[in-house]
Amino acid sequence: MKTLADLILLGDPRLYEVCAPVLPEEHQQLLGWVADLDNVMQEVRTKYGFGRAIAAPQLGIMKRLIYMNIDRPVVFINPELVNLSEETFELWDDCMSFPNLLVKVKRHKSLVIKYMDENWQPQEWLMEDALSELLQHEYDHLDGILCTMRAIDAQSFRWRPTPSK
Repeated sequence: MKTLADLILLGDPRLYEVCAPVLPEEHQQLLGWVADLDNVMQEVRTKYGFGRAIAAPQLGIMKRLIYMNIDRPVVFINPELVNLSEETFELWDDCMSFPNLLVKVKRHKSLVIKYMDENWQPQEWLMEDALSELLQHEYDHLDGILCTMRAIDAQSFRWRPTPSK
């Protein structure tokens, strides 16, 4: 089982690689990958107080796989983003691979994500606002793009305030 110690951090060249599709014959490995993603996300939540989704390459699994757990677990296999809105918004983005840094980025207000679920069934989901932003962030990881590369300008970086205990 992968742990927080396995999380790939900013500067690791694997974070800049484009991931390969998950193949149908890898379905058996998928359960282990998802368990690893869930475990590390829970550890990030405990340590840093944030974490709604994680992309497989953040654990060195160089596959097009995203795991999200907000109110229930959702597995996005080989996702594709379509119908990105022209309307955008700005926000301070965070990332498990550099948990103390916030980056101001611009994201599409809405999109449709097409993907295979854990049962290898095709799905589509219209996402807006916070979910749209979240999936754009995770999808970027699959293409080797970090939010640091999408910063609005040179002043779009700040340290995350340390939570008081």
